[in-house]
Amino acid sequence: MHLHHLPFIALALSVIGTLSAAKSPYQSVLQHSRIRGRQHGPNVCAMQQIQGTDKKYFTNCKQWYHRKICGKPTVISYECCPGYERIHGERGCPAALPLVNIYKTLGMVSATTTQIYSDRAELKPEIEGPGSFTFFAPSNEAWAALPEILDSLVSNVNIELLNALHYHMVNKRLSSDDLKHGATFNSMYQDSDLHIHHYPNGIVTVNCARLVKTDQHATNGMVHVIDRVITAITNDIHSFLDTDDDLENLRTAVAMAGMTTMLESEGPYTLFAPTKEAFEKIPRATLTRILSDPVALKDLLNYHILRSIQCSEAIVAGTPMETLQGTMLEVGCNGKDMTLNGKAIITRKDQLGTNGVIHYINELLIPDSAKTVLELAQGSAVTTATQLFIDAGLEPNLSGSEPLTVLAPLNEAFKGEEVPRRDRLLSNHILKGQHSSKVLYHGQTLDTLGGLQLRVFIYRNNLCIENTCIAAHDKTGRFGTMFIVDKVLTPPMGTVMDVLKEDSRFSTLVGAIQRAGLTELLNQKGSYTVFAPTNDAFRAMPSGEYNRLMGNTRQLTNMIKFHMGEEVLVSGGIGSQTWIKPLHGEKLELSVRNSTVFVNKVPVAEADIMATNGVVHVVHSVVQPLRKCLGTLDRLDVVPAPLSPLHAVCLLQLPRCSATGPTCRRDRRSLDGPPL
Repeated sequence: MHLHHLPFIALALSVIGTLSAAKSPYQSVLQHSRIRGRQHGPNVCAMQQIQGTDKKYFTNCKQWYHRKICGKPTVISYECCPGYERIHGERGCPAALPLVNIYKTLGMVSATTTQIYSDRAELKPEIEGPGSFTFFAPSNEAWAALPEILDSLVSNVNIELLNALHYHMVNKRLSSDDLKHGATFNSMYQDSDLHIHHYPNGIVTVNCARLVKTDQHATNGMVHVIDRVITAITNDIHSFLDTDDDLENLRTAVAMAGMTTMLESEGPYTLFAPTKEAFEKIPRATLTRILSDPVALKDLLNYHILRSIQCSEAIVAGTPMETLQGTMLEVGCNGKDMTLNGKAIITRKDQLGTNGVIHYINELLIPDSAKTVLELAQGSAVTTATQLFIDAGLEPNLSGSEPLTVLAPLNEAFKGEEVPRRDRLLSNHILKGQHSSKVLYHGQTLDTLGGLQLRVFIYRNNLCIENTCIAAHDKTGRFGTMFIVDKVLTPPMGTVMDVLKEDSRFSTLVGAIQRAGLTELLNQKGSYTVFAPTNDAFRAMPSGEYNRLMGNTRQLTNMIKFHMGEEVLVSGGIGSQTWIKPLHGEKLELSVRNSTVFVNKVPVAEADIMATNGVVHVVHSVVQPLRKCLGTLDRLDVVPAPLSPLHAVCLLQLPRCSATGPTCRRDRRSLDGPPL
């Protein structure tokens, strides 16, 4: 290949990539269906049909692998792609459909009822003759679903039926590529608008009717088969509220919030409209509170509105969508039912207006931002803590308008633990002021209703307030915020020295601290992590080693300082491998296995006893330095005999070291494992 051809090849690849990227979502899904069906012959498309229904879809990648649409299993069938037909005895769909006029095309694409009604309404000569039309033709099933309307249409075929059919027609040829999202076209009935929506999943709708057979070419235009009969749209969304008594409560709420003008504006919007039944389900006190609070009311209403048109026929799986209130609403489906946040609460779908679509719902959606803290907690994973707050008489705080933040432990935090019932302890789970975890910072102090100050600790893997760490995203209400936390809070009660003195398990350690002259250090202001050996830990030491330790002040001081970190590290801040620098010696290695913290391989028996100047972790063994050999030296070194067990292990890793007599000489190597 000549090098001067490379620029042209690159340009060609760029053009191909651009053309590929420019495909509409529908064309992309159609191409995927072609790829899935090509093993069955040319021009074969894979289709997915929901079991027990007549609903079929071209398949995208996600649907293909899940084999589900709207949560229901699908059956794969292989059919001719649009514009092709089978030939007896040949593989696949090798033949293009004959190019005939629109009237005959209706019969070829199984829209025979539309063909019959076109004949009755005397539309046949028009769609057989010259011109360039687009006909959105209702399927036979679509007509069959409207028996009452059919009776009135057929009884007055000269006017009503002709008008209805003309409303399904545009006076120009429109392919699926022309059906852009948000486009409108003038129909042939009084130039009334037809609203097109082209969704990312490849579904195309006209007035919320799904196109089920697309791009059926005719000599005088194009036929797209749709799954319902559509009607002319004349009213905006607010007009629906004005004229439907079932939306009277919603109309009143919209007026109180000053949102009438918005719902009369251009949009587009999707409104999930709560009915009278929905408002009646809400406790009267809650509804009165929200209606009397302009901020909460506006948040409530905006939570029911999307800034886009979402037709029910375009939904094949749950999708999070942002509301005008700013949070997400899960819009999905379960079989034939459209769902919101997993609930089938929609009673009427696809009431289309000039500036959007309305879906009627029988349940009011209350966003977190319109709730009290108590309402935030209801139905969540903190019911035990919620009941304890109520039992302690703190319900007025959680239901009022005072800004506050609640630390609510998960229900699991109380398993196997004595349930706290002291009012002061529970009041220390409530912080003054409404906080966001996103703006908390390391070392910050927070005031509680109980009169204490709690410290904020930010770690690589967690954000903690004293011993308890945030286990879920904030739930932010109207006046308060709820932090869901992993443990019951242990407020700091005295200094580290106070903690040790008050616990009889540490009497030996307390005596050692006093003998080493470290009492003042552990009482002064600071940030320490103390791994506190119990009396049992000291008793487990060989008596000779214990006596030598207690008789050597310098060695005793170094041992105690080796058990003290230079920062506050609670168990929630410990990851799979964490290090902390002690006041003496090398780093301490920390890890967590099966919910147990280990320090230099020693298990922590009890973690997170909080103090005003640090945290205490209980250990039943004296912590020793890790036995490792590190580093090199540029000189000969002498290791005195007898060799310690640590040095013996290290020597096995140093083959050029030989032990002769009382000493061991090493060539350019060192041993790491300093004594305490």
